[in-house]
Amino acid sequence: MIRVLLADDHALVRSGFAMVLSVEDDIEVVAQAADGAAAVAAARNGAVDVALLDVQMPVMDGIEATRRIVGTGCAKVVIVTTFDREDYLFDALAAGASGFLLKNADPDDLVEAVRAVAGGHALLAPEATLRVIRALAADVSPAAPEPAPAPPDPAQQRIVASLTEREHEVLRLVSEGLSNAEIAQRLFLGPATVKTHVSNILAKTGSRDRVQAVVFAHRAGLAG
Repeated sequence: MIRVLLADDHALVRSGFAMVLSVEDDIEVVAQAADGAAAVAAARNGAVDVALLDVQMPVMDGIEATRRIVGTGCAKVVIVTTFDREDYLFDALAAGASGFLLKNADPDDLVEAVRAVAGGHALLAPEATLRVIRALAADVSPAAPEPAPAPPDPAQQRIVASLTEREHEVLRLVSEGLSNAEIAQRLFLGPATVKTHVSNILAKTGSRDRVQAVVFAHRAGLAG
């Protein structure tokens, strides 16, 4: 059973999240908090696996609450916010958050995030994935001389060769930040089929999560 803490200063949001999660057999909402300080106290006082935190909360914001919860090893954290802001994303990741979702995400995405983070993985909203990749790509000094092209990596080439044509298509769309539902619509596939393709891609590329798969795609020249 995955034990979840919900922290948001809007009771209606907490109730909505609780309703979405409570129907899952393997997830239990064990605590709720209306501010960051109360969230930290609840995480420290109770057995919590995953904390879902808003960013803008009274007394203590979600970023500082994340830093304290993760710093003491009380729980893993997923930030769930209304605001698609780059500073929130990178501050949350720097504070130790394992996930970042927007509140307009599908309910299934919330459930997937809880399970993924509880399992030791990271999960970012498609929009956040793109921002991370762009930041990685921009982390190069423009004044630095152009490096010599690296020789082909045989292991990487073997992985690329192992991908089917459809997996190439799905990986390219994942690298563009599309969700499984959007990929299914784009390729006229069922959501379950796309999920299977993504799982195969993660296994073949040795990626822990979608973010690592996107990094692999960029390094292998497969990104769209």
